[in-house]
Amino acid sequence: MSNEQSVDVYPSMTVVKEQESEKAEKIEPLQLGKRLKEIRTAHGLTLEEASKRTGLARSTLSKIENEQISPTFQAMQKLASGLDIDIPQLFSPPKQITATGRRDITRKEEGKPHPTTTYEHELLATQLTKKKMMPFKSRIRAREFEDYSDWIRHDGEEFLLVLEGEITFFSEFYEPVNLSEGDSVYYDATMGHMLVSVSEQDAHILWVTSS
Repeated sequence: MSNEQSVDVYPSMTVVKEQESEKAEKIEPLQLGKRLKEIRTAHGLTLEEASKRTGLARSTLSKIENEQISPTFQAMQKLASGLDIDIPQLFSPPKQITATGRRDITRKEEGKPHPTTTYEHELLATQLTKKKMMPFKSRIRAREFEDYSDWIRHDGEEFLLVLEGEITFFSEFYEPVNLSEGDSVYYDATMGHMLVSVSEQDAHILWVTSS
């Protein structure tokens, strides 16, 4: 095999090696100081506030963030504890956030009606599919605990805000509690729960259920 033939046979291997070299050059080295600053600012903390939380001197934090010193393992433990994170998070680059641009406006009283024997729901943001949250407004028709045949249970967690009137919030593991306009409750929706209106008029609430 001549030298000319050798040049013709192996150019693809050379290209692959060059591409691998380019990829290697694009991999950024770990910048612990930069990562620490990102975590601190994401928590809305100044250096002074982070110092109080972690027990590390402000000057020490500043030097770590500016890559002037490397933190000891003990210092990293203090950082993780004070910033309420796990140590591996100090070494993991933040996930890139990509906006989906999803939006859905529901005008007043233009939600999708969904009446039941105890509630009259108005489903909101119905044009969006695969939502991580399900928002809806409800008028509470039920007046007594006995209006329900059993506890209501479903997957996820739920947030409830009283918009108008007063309700009694019953839950499987807690004593009943009365909630008035402006009051709210966040709870595990797999726990049995139900609502009744105790005001003269039917109470109105905003419900947000997470999947």
